[in-house]
This record gives sequence, C-alpha cells and structure tokens, in this order.
Amino acid sequence: RDRLGWNHEQLIITELAEQLQDCGIQALTIHGRTRSQMYTGCADWTLIGAVKRNPRIHIPIIGNGDITSPEEAQKAFEDYGVDAIMIGRATFGRPWIFKEVRDVLDNSSATPLDFNLKLDILEELLRINVERIDEKRGILHTRRHLAATPIFKGIPNFRQTRIAMLRAETTSELLQILEDMRTLLGSTL
Repeated sequence: RDRLGWNHEQLIITELAEQLQDCGIQALTIHGRTRSQMYTGCADWTLIGAVKRNPRIHIPIIGNGDITSPEEAQKAFEDYGVDAIMIGRATFGRPWIFKEVRDVLDNSSATPLDFNLKLDILEELLRINVERIDEKRGILHTRRHLAATPIFKGIPNFRQTRIAMLRAETTSELLQILEDMRTLLGSTL
C-alpha cells in the first residue's frame, strides 16, 4: 500500500508504481492522499487513475480514499478504472456498506436494510470482535462503531443511551442496551 507521495510537491506514485511492479509486487493499493495530509483534506483520485492508465502497469491497481457511499465506489471504477477499491473509515458504524456497494455495482434493486437487520449486524460485529480479540478490547472496538452508526442519528433523548453504550464494559451489558433499543425503536422505524 502506498500514498501519492510525501507531500504535494513530491507526488511520486506514478514512477514508484512502475518501480514496485518491476521489483515483483503482484498488486498495488494506492491511497489518494499524501503522507503529510494523513487523514485530512480530500483524496485525489486523478493520480490513482493515471497509474491505472499507464500502459506499462499490468498489475491490479486498488484505489483507496474517501469511498463513503455506493455511488462513490461506482465512480471510482467508472472514472478511474481501478481493479478494486478499499473502504476504510466509512465502515465504522456502517459495516453493511459493502452490501450497499455490491447492490449498486450489480445494478441490483435490493431493498435497503431495515433497522432490525442493521442492529443484527452490529450485534454480530460485537460477538465477532469479542471472540477474535477478547471481551474488553472487542467491546472497545465495537463501541467505535456504535458511536459512529447512522441508525441512531436523530433519535430524541438518545444522549443517555449513547453514553450507556459507550460505557458498557461487558458483552451482556452492551447486548441488553441494543436489545432495549430494538424494543423501543424496532417497531417504529
């Protein structure tokens, strides 16, 4: 995985991609920001597209940066010709974004996921995180998703519930809060 360069004065990715390919790499993921940008500003996909269009490049080029919607994913494929994309921060609180992207790319008329199914996915994410890591760190990781999820946005008087979710220390405590949300909101959303 590489970035466009160190800063906007040193955009080296087009030459570097050729050198990396010549060294034998099998694929290259390019993040559309410079090292000095870190996570600020907007990703610049023009250089990612330039690498992909380079006739010397025959390895798969994977684009990364600011893919936060199915439409942006589709644009990355159509406008820049990448072979694949990576989705990072947009998955926080919205792990179902992959299904949404797949539906758009497949021209599917799939219906959007409802509140209960999204809550099922977040509960499964909690179980997986706890199983793969441990309870304490799995809950910490899951709480980041819960803090970012759009499914709780706009709910009146949600502040105390949000605080309780972010303070939960056991799987059962967090699952109970989510189940209470399901009971309270599942039938109305």
